[in-house]
Amino acid sequence: MAVVEQAQGDDQEIASAGQLHYRLRQQSVLAAFGIEALRARDLDPMLQRATELCAEGMRSSFCKFLEYKADQDTLLVRAGVGWGPGVVGSTEMRTDMGSPAGFALQTGQGVISNHLEQEERFRTPQFMADHRIRRAINVLVEASGQRYGVLEVDSPDEGRFEEADLAFMQGFANLIGVAIERQEAERRLAEAVEHQQLLTREASHRVKNSLALVSAMLNLQQQEDDDPRVLRMLNDAQARIAAIAQTHDRLWRSERVGMVSLDDLACGIAEHLAEQSEKHRVHCDIDAIEMNADIAIPIGLMLTELLTNAIKYAYGEEGGVIDIGLHARDGQIILSVRDKGKGLPANFDMKVASRHSLGMRMITSLARQLRGEVRFEDAAPGTCATLTMADPRD
Repeated sequence: MAVVEQAQGDDQEIASAGQLHYRLRQQSVLAAFGIEALRARDLDPMLQRATELCAEGMRSSFCKFLEYKADQDTLLVRAGVGWGPGVVGSTEMRTDMGSPAGFALQTGQGVISNHLEQEERFRTPQFMADHRIRRAINVLVEASGQRYGVLEVDSPDEGRFEEADLAFMQGFANLIGVAIERQEAERRLAEAVEHQQLLTREASHRVKNSLALVSAMLNLQQQEDDDPRVLRMLNDAQARIAAIAQTHDRLWRSERVGMVSLDDLACGIAEHLAEQSEKHRVHCDIDAIEMNADIAIPIGLMLTELLTNAIKYAYGEEGGVIDIGLHARDGQIILSVRDKGKGLPANFDMKVASRHSLGMRMITSLARQLRGEVRFEDAAPGTCATLTMADPRD
Protein backbone atom coordinates (compact mmCIF):
# COMPACT_ATOMS: atom_id res chain seq x y z
CA MET A 1 0.00 0.00 0.00
CA ALA A 2 1.31 3.45 -0.91
CA VAL A 3 1.96 6.08 1.73
CA VAL A 4 0.14 9.23 0.57
CA GLU A 5 0.06 12.53 2.38
CA GLN A 6 -3.55 13.58 2.81
CA ALA A 7 -4.39 17.12 1.82
CA GLN A 8 -7.60 19.03 1.41
CA GLY A 9 -9.19 18.16 -1.92
CA ASP A 10 -7.14 15.00 -2.53
CA ASP A 11 -10.31 12.94 -2.78
CA GLN A 12 -11.91 15.26 -5.33
CA GLU A 13 -10.02 14.63 -8.56
CA ILE A 14 -11.28 16.76 -11.39
CA ALA A 15 -11.95 14.71 -14.50
CA SER A 16 -11.05 17.07 -17.31
CA ALA A 17 -9.72 16.96 -20.83
CA GLY A 18 -6.40 18.28 -19.50
CA GLN A 19 -6.19 15.52 -16.90
CA LEU A 20 -6.97 12.86 -19.51
CA HIS A 21 -4.30 14.25 -21.84
CA TYR A 22 -1.82 14.21 -18.94
CA ARG A 23 -2.47 10.54 -18.20
CA LEU A 24 -2.33 9.55 -21.87
CA ARG A 25 0.96 11.41 -22.19
CA GLN A 26 2.32 9.44 -19.23
CA GLN A 27 1.38 6.15 -20.91
CA SER A 28 3.10 7.28 -24.11
CA VAL A 29 6.28 8.19 -22.21
CA LEU A 30 6.21 4.88 -20.35
CA ALA A 31 5.85 2.93 -23.60
CA ALA A 32 8.76 4.85 -25.16
CA PHE A 33 10.98 4.07 -22.20
CA GLY A 34 9.96 0.41 -22.31
CA ILE A 35 11.43 0.11 -25.81
CA GLU A 36 14.64 1.91 -24.81
CA ALA A 37 15.03 -0.19 -21.65
CA LEU A 38 14.75 -3.44 -23.59
CA ARG A 39 17.34 -2.29 -26.11
CA ALA A 40 19.78 -0.77 -23.60
CA ARG A 41 23.18 -2.43 -23.25
CA ASP A 42 24.79 -0.06 -20.75
CA LEU A 43 23.27 0.66 -17.34
CA ASP A 44 24.27 4.29 -16.74
CA PRO A 45 22.82 5.71 -20.01
CA MET A 46 19.63 3.71 -19.39
CA LEU A 47 19.24 5.07 -15.85
CA GLN A 48 19.91 8.61 -17.03
CA ARG A 49 17.31 8.26 -19.77
CA ALA A 50 14.85 6.90 -17.23
CA THR A 51 15.18 10.00 -15.06
CA GLU A 52 14.77 12.30 -18.07
CA LEU A 53 11.63 10.59 -19.35
CA CYS A 54 10.17 10.11 -15.89
CA ALA A 55 10.56 13.84 -15.18
CA GLU A 56 8.95 14.60 -18.53
CA GLY A 57 6.00 12.34 -17.80
CA MET A 58 5.51 13.90 -14.38
CA ARG A 59 5.84 17.48 -15.72
CA SER A 60 8.68 18.09 -13.30
CA SER A 61 12.18 19.46 -13.73
CA PHE A 62 13.73 17.18 -11.06
CA CYS A 63 14.16 13.42 -11.00
CA LYS A 64 16.82 11.14 -9.61
CA PHE A 65 17.71 7.48 -9.34
CA LEU A 66 19.14 6.50 -5.97
CA GLU A 67 21.25 3.34 -6.04
CA TYR A 68 21.30 1.29 -2.85
CA LYS A 69 24.86 0.66 -1.64
CA ALA A 70 24.38 -2.30 0.70
CA ASP A 71 27.99 -2.39 1.89
CA GLN A 72 27.75 1.24 3.03
CA ASP A 73 24.00 1.25 3.75
CA THR A 74 23.52 4.47 1.77
CA LEU A 75 21.61 5.69 -1.27
CA LEU A 76 23.81 7.23 -3.98
CA VAL A 77 22.40 9.69 -6.53
CA ARG A 78 23.61 7.70 -9.54
CA ALA A 79 21.57 9.45 -12.24
CA GLY A 80 19.36 12.51 -12.35
CA VAL A 81 18.06 15.55 -14.13
CA GLY A 82 17.63 19.15 -12.91
CA TRP A 83 20.21 18.97 -10.12
CA GLY A 84 23.11 21.36 -9.75
CA PRO A 85 26.77 20.44 -10.21
CA GLY A 86 28.18 17.84 -7.84
CA VAL A 87 24.89 16.16 -6.92
CA VAL A 88 24.70 13.31 -9.45
CA GLY A 89 27.41 10.72 -8.90
CA SER A 90 28.56 11.89 -5.45
CA THR A 91 25.68 12.82 -3.15
CA GLU A 92 24.62 10.11 -0.71
CA MET A 93 21.57 9.78 1.53
CA ARG A 94 20.86 7.73 4.63
CA THR A 95 18.59 4.72 4.25
CA ASP A 96 16.64 5.07 7.50
CA MET A 97 12.89 5.65 7.43
CA GLY A 98 13.29 9.34 8.27
CA SER A 99 13.33 10.31 4.56
CA PRO A 100 10.79 9.46 1.82
CA ALA A 101 13.45 7.59 -0.17
CA GLY A 102 14.62 5.64 2.88
CA PHE A 103 11.03 4.74 3.76
CA ALA A 104 10.37 3.46 0.23
CA LEU A 105 13.58 1.42 0.33
CA GLN A 106 12.88 -0.11 3.75
CA THR A 107 9.18 -0.87 3.30
CA GLY A 108 8.85 -1.34 -0.46
CA GLN A 109 5.88 1.06 -0.44
CA GLY A 110 5.54 4.06 -2.70
CA VAL A 111 5.66 7.41 -0.89
CA ILE A 112 3.95 10.69 -1.82
CA SER A 113 4.73 13.88 0.11
CA ASN A 114 3.14 17.01 -1.32
CA HIS A 115 4.26 19.44 1.43
CA LEU A 116 7.80 18.66 2.51
CA GLU A 117 8.09 21.91 4.44
CA GLN A 118 5.20 20.82 6.67
CA GLU A 119 6.20 17.15 6.94
CA GLU A 120 6.31 15.61 10.38
CA ARG A 121 6.98 12.10 9.08
CA PHE A 122 10.14 12.81 7.07
CA ARG A 123 13.09 15.16 6.98
CA THR A 124 14.18 16.89 3.78
CA PRO A 125 17.81 16.19 2.75
CA GLN A 126 19.88 19.36 2.63
CA PHE A 127 20.68 19.20 -1.11
CA MET A 128 16.93 19.00 -1.83
CA ALA A 129 16.24 21.96 0.43
CA ASP A 130 18.99 23.87 -1.42
CA HIS A 131 17.03 23.27 -4.64
CA ARG A 132 13.80 24.46 -2.93
CA ILE A 133 12.09 21.10 -3.38
CA ARG A 134 8.52 21.16 -2.01
CA ARG A 135 7.08 17.85 -3.23
CA ALA A 136 8.48 14.32 -3.64
CA ILE A 137 7.24 10.95 -4.85
CA ASN A 138 9.30 7.75 -4.41
CA VAL A 139 9.04 4.14 -5.58
CA LEU A 140 11.27 1.13 -4.94
CA VAL A 141 13.25 -0.45 -7.80
CA GLU A 142 13.83 -4.18 -7.42
CA ALA A 143 15.97 -6.48 -9.57
CA SER A 144 16.26 -10.25 -9.19
CA GLY A 145 14.28 -10.06 -5.96
CA GLN A 146 16.76 -7.64 -4.38
CA ARG A 147 16.39 -3.97 -3.46
CA TYR A 148 18.36 -2.10 -6.12
CA GLY A 149 17.40 1.51 -5.41
CA VAL A 150 14.72 4.18 -5.44
CA LEU A 151 13.28 6.27 -8.27
CA GLU A 152 12.23 9.73 -7.09
CA VAL A 153 10.57 12.70 -8.77
CA ASP A 154 10.78 16.07 -7.00
CA SER A 155 9.22 19.45 -7.67
CA PRO A 156 9.77 22.99 -6.33
CA ASP A 157 6.28 23.98 -7.54
CA GLU A 158 2.99 23.98 -5.72
CA GLY A 159 0.59 21.25 -6.64
CA ARG A 160 0.22 17.63 -5.72
CA PHE A 161 1.31 14.20 -6.81
CA GLU A 162 -1.51 11.66 -6.91
CA GLU A 163 -1.81 7.91 -6.67
CA ALA A 164 -2.11 7.70 -10.47
CA ASP A 165 1.35 9.31 -10.62
CA LEU A 166 2.57 6.62 -8.27
CA ALA A 167 1.30 3.93 -10.67
CA PHE A 168 3.10 5.66 -13.54
CA MET A 169 6.37 5.75 -11.61
CA GLN A 170 6.00 2.16 -10.47
CA GLY A 171 5.76 1.21 -14.14
CA PHE A 172 9.06 3.00 -14.71
CA ALA A 173 10.61 1.24 -11.71
CA ASN A 174 9.44 -2.16 -12.97
CA LEU A 175 10.95 -1.55 -16.41
CA ILE A 176 14.24 -0.43 -14.84
CA GLY A 177 14.29 -3.60 -12.74
CA VAL A 178 13.66 -5.84 -15.76
CA ALA A 179 16.36 -4.04 -17.77
CA ILE A 180 18.86 -4.44 -14.90
CA GLU A 181 18.05 -8.15 -14.62
CA ARG A 182 18.52 -8.61 -18.37
CA GLN A 183 21.82 -6.75 -18.40
CA GLU A 184 23.06 -8.76 -15.43
CA ALA A 185 22.05 -12.02 -17.15
CA GLU A 186 23.81 -10.94 -20.36
CA ARG A 187 26.91 -9.98 -18.37
CA ARG A 188 27.02 -13.38 -16.66
CA LEU A 189 26.47 -15.12 -19.99
CA ALA A 190 29.26 -13.09 -21.62
CA GLU A 191 31.60 -13.98 -18.75
CA ALA A 192 30.70 -17.66 -19.10
CA VAL A 193 31.28 -17.55 -22.87
CA GLU A 194 34.59 -15.74 -22.38
CA HIS A 195 35.66 -18.34 -19.84
CA GLN A 196 34.67 -21.15 -22.21
CA GLN A 197 36.59 -19.49 -25.03
CA LEU A 198 39.64 -19.20 -22.79
CA LEU A 199 39.40 -22.91 -21.93
CA THR A 200 39.03 -23.81 -25.61
CA ARG A 201 42.08 -21.74 -26.57
CA GLU A 202 44.08 -23.23 -23.71
CA ALA A 203 43.10 -26.76 -24.76
CA SER A 204 44.08 -26.11 -28.39
CA HIS A 205 47.37 -24.58 -27.28
CA ARG A 206 48.16 -27.63 -25.15
CA VAL A 207 47.20 -30.05 -27.94
CA LYS A 208 49.48 -28.14 -30.32
CA ASN A 209 52.38 -28.33 -27.83
CA SER A 210 51.78 -32.04 -27.23
CA LEU A 211 51.77 -32.75 -30.96
CA ALA A 212 54.97 -30.74 -31.33
CA LEU A 213 56.53 -32.97 -28.68
CA VAL A 214 55.42 -36.11 -30.57
CA SER A 215 56.86 -34.67 -33.78
CA ALA A 216 60.18 -34.01 -32.02
CA MET A 217 60.24 -37.60 -30.77
CA LEU A 218 59.68 -38.88 -34.32
CA ASN A 219 62.53 -36.69 -35.48
CA LEU A 220 64.82 -38.23 -32.88
CA GLN A 221 63.73 -41.68 -34.05
CA GLN A 222 64.62 -40.76 -37.64
CA GLN A 223 68.15 -40.00 -36.51
CA GLU A 224 68.45 -43.45 -34.92
CA ASP A 225 67.33 -45.49 -37.96
CA ASP A 226 68.98 -45.93 -41.34
CA ASP A 227 66.28 -47.98 -43.06
CA PRO A 228 64.94 -45.83 -45.96
CA ARG A 229 61.47 -47.37 -45.69
CA VAL A 230 61.27 -46.65 -41.96
CA LEU A 231 62.59 -43.14 -42.48
CA ARG A 232 59.96 -42.50 -45.14
CA MET A 233 57.17 -43.74 -42.86
CA LEU A 234 58.42 -41.64 -39.95
CA ASN A 235 58.65 -38.59 -42.17
CA ASP A 236 55.08 -39.11 -43.42
CA ALA A 237 53.80 -39.51 -39.87
CA GLN A 238 55.62 -36.36 -38.84
CA ALA A 239 53.99 -34.41 -41.69
CA ARG A 240 50.51 -35.60 -40.67
CA ILE A 241 51.09 -34.67 -37.06
CA ALA A 242 52.39 -31.26 -38.13
CA ALA A 243 49.20 -30.63 -40.14
CA ILE A 244 47.01 -31.29 -37.09
CA ALA A 245 49.33 -29.24 -34.87
CA GLN A 246 49.12 -26.27 -37.23
CA THR A 247 45.33 -26.42 -37.12
CA HIS A 248 45.33 -26.32 -33.32
CA ASP A 249 47.92 -23.55 -33.37
CA ARG A 250 45.55 -21.43 -35.44
CA LEU A 251 42.59 -22.43 -33.29
CA TRP A 252 43.95 -20.94 -30.09
CA ARG A 253 45.21 -17.83 -31.89
CA SER A 254 41.95 -17.22 -33.78
CA GLU A 255 39.68 -14.33 -32.79
CA ARG A 256 36.68 -16.59 -33.41
CA VAL A 257 36.93 -19.60 -31.16
CA GLY A 258 36.66 -22.92 -32.98
CA MET A 259 37.25 -21.38 -36.42
CA VAL A 260 40.30 -21.71 -38.66
CA SER A 261 41.29 -19.60 -41.65
CA LEU A 262 42.02 -22.14 -44.38
CA ASP A 263 44.34 -19.81 -46.30
CA ASP A 264 46.63 -19.52 -43.27
CA LEU A 265 46.41 -23.24 -42.58
CA ALA A 266 47.03 -24.40 -46.14
CA CYS A 267 49.92 -22.00 -46.73
CA GLY A 268 51.46 -23.06 -43.41
CA ILE A 269 51.28 -26.74 -44.38
CA ALA A 270 52.70 -26.03 -47.84
CA GLU A 271 55.55 -23.99 -46.36
CA HIS A 272 56.38 -26.72 -43.84
CA LEU A 273 56.51 -29.48 -46.49
CA ALA A 274 58.44 -27.30 -48.95
CA GLU A 275 61.11 -26.67 -46.31
CA GLN A 276 61.68 -30.43 -46.11
CA SER A 277 62.13 -30.66 -49.89
CA GLU A 278 64.12 -27.63 -50.97
CA LYS A 279 64.17 -28.51 -54.68
CA HIS A 280 60.39 -28.17 -54.92
CA ARG A 281 58.67 -24.80 -55.27
CA VAL A 282 55.12 -24.66 -53.97
CA HIS A 283 52.78 -21.91 -55.17
CA CYS A 284 49.51 -21.18 -53.31
CA ASP A 285 46.32 -19.68 -54.73
CA ILE A 286 43.94 -19.93 -51.79
CA ASP A 287 40.75 -18.09 -50.86
CA ALA A 288 40.32 -16.65 -47.38
CA ILE A 289 37.81 -19.17 -46.06
CA GLU A 290 36.93 -19.61 -42.40
CA MET A 291 35.95 -23.12 -41.37
CA ASN A 292 35.31 -24.87 -38.08
CA ALA A 293 37.97 -27.22 -36.77
CA ASP A 294 35.99 -30.40 -37.53
CA ILE A 295 36.25 -29.57 -41.25
CA ALA A 296 39.62 -27.77 -41.23
CA ILE A 297 41.57 -30.70 -39.74
CA PRO A 298 40.61 -33.28 -42.42
CA ILE A 299 41.12 -30.66 -45.17
CA GLY A 300 44.60 -29.97 -43.77
CA LEU A 301 45.37 -33.70 -43.68
CA MET A 302 44.06 -34.13 -47.23
CA LEU A 303 46.33 -31.34 -48.45
CA THR A 304 49.26 -32.93 -46.61
CA GLU A 305 48.69 -36.28 -48.33
CA LEU A 306 48.18 -34.84 -51.83
CA LEU A 307 51.17 -32.49 -51.57
CA THR A 308 53.37 -35.25 -50.11
CA ASN A 309 52.44 -37.49 -53.05
CA ALA A 310 53.37 -34.77 -55.53
CA ILE A 311 56.69 -34.12 -53.81
CA LYS A 312 57.54 -37.83 -53.74
CA TYR A 313 56.47 -38.98 -57.18
CA ALA A 314 55.99 -36.09 -59.62
CA TYR A 315 59.56 -35.05 -60.38
CA GLY A 316 62.05 -37.23 -58.63
CA GLU A 317 65.22 -35.82 -57.10
CA GLU A 318 65.43 -32.84 -59.48
CA GLY A 319 62.26 -31.27 -58.01
CA GLY A 320 59.83 -28.88 -59.68
CA VAL A 321 56.82 -26.60 -59.28
CA ILE A 322 53.65 -27.64 -57.48
CA ASP A 323 50.52 -25.45 -57.53
CA ILE A 324 47.95 -25.55 -54.74
CA GLY A 325 44.45 -24.12 -55.14
CA LEU A 326 41.70 -23.86 -52.56
CA HIS A 327 38.52 -22.03 -53.54
CA ALA A 328 34.87 -21.65 -52.60
CA ARG A 329 32.70 -21.66 -55.74
CA ASP A 330 29.02 -22.28 -56.39
CA GLY A 331 28.38 -23.87 -53.01
CA GLN A 332 31.46 -26.09 -53.17
CA ILE A 333 34.95 -26.18 -51.68
CA ILE A 334 37.55 -27.22 -54.26
CA LEU A 335 41.08 -28.23 -53.23
CA SER A 336 43.56 -28.97 -56.00
CA VAL A 337 47.24 -29.99 -56.08
CA ARG A 338 48.81 -29.85 -59.55
CA ASP A 339 52.29 -30.65 -60.82
CA LYS A 340 53.96 -30.74 -64.23
CA GLY A 341 55.92 -33.90 -63.64
CA LYS A 342 55.83 -37.49 -64.83
CA GLY A 343 52.07 -37.91 -64.81
CA LEU A 344 50.01 -40.83 -63.56
CA PRO A 345 51.27 -44.40 -63.86
CA ALA A 346 49.77 -46.44 -66.67
CA ASN A 347 46.40 -47.98 -65.77
CA PHE A 348 46.25 -46.02 -62.50
CA ASP A 349 43.33 -47.15 -60.36
CA MET A 350 42.66 -45.41 -57.07
CA LYS A 351 40.97 -48.42 -55.49
CA VAL A 352 43.89 -50.68 -56.34
CA ALA A 353 46.39 -48.05 -55.12
CA SER A 354 44.52 -47.79 -51.82
CA ARG A 355 45.19 -51.46 -51.08
CA HIS A 356 48.95 -50.96 -51.22
CA SER A 357 49.46 -47.37 -50.00
CA LEU A 358 48.64 -45.94 -46.58
CA GLY A 359 48.63 -42.45 -48.07
CA MET A 360 46.01 -43.40 -50.68
CA ARG A 361 43.89 -45.12 -48.02
CA MET A 362 44.01 -41.94 -45.95
CA ILE A 363 43.02 -39.85 -48.97
CA THR A 364 40.03 -42.10 -49.60
CA SER A 365 39.04 -42.09 -45.93
CA LEU A 366 39.37 -38.31 -45.60
CA ALA A 367 37.27 -37.75 -48.73
CA ARG A 368 34.57 -39.96 -47.23
CA GLN A 369 34.76 -38.04 -43.94
CA LEU A 370 34.36 -34.74 -45.79
CA ARG A 371 31.57 -36.21 -47.92
CA GLY A 372 33.53 -35.22 -50.97
CA GLU A 373 35.08 -36.77 -54.05
CA VAL A 374 38.76 -37.07 -55.02
CA ARG A 375 39.90 -37.35 -58.62
CA PHE A 376 43.39 -37.88 -60.06
CA GLU A 377 43.57 -36.64 -63.65
CA ASP A 378 46.22 -36.31 -66.34
CA ALA A 379 47.14 -32.61 -66.51
CA ALA A 380 49.23 -32.92 -69.71
CA PRO A 381 51.88 -32.56 -68.45
CA GLY A 382 51.75 -33.81 -64.90
CA THR A 383 48.92 -34.72 -62.59
CA CYS A 384 46.08 -32.78 -60.99
CA ALA A 385 44.52 -34.18 -57.83
CA THR A 386 41.22 -32.51 -56.91
CA LEU A 387 38.96 -32.76 -53.86
CA THR A 388 35.43 -31.44 -54.39
CA MET A 389 33.04 -31.18 -51.45
CA ALA A 390 29.89 -29.29 -50.51
CA ASP A 391 30.55 -25.99 -48.73
CA PRO A 392 29.42 -26.69 -45.14
CA ARG A 393 28.79 -22.98 -44.58
CA ASP A 394 25.86 -22.98 -47.02
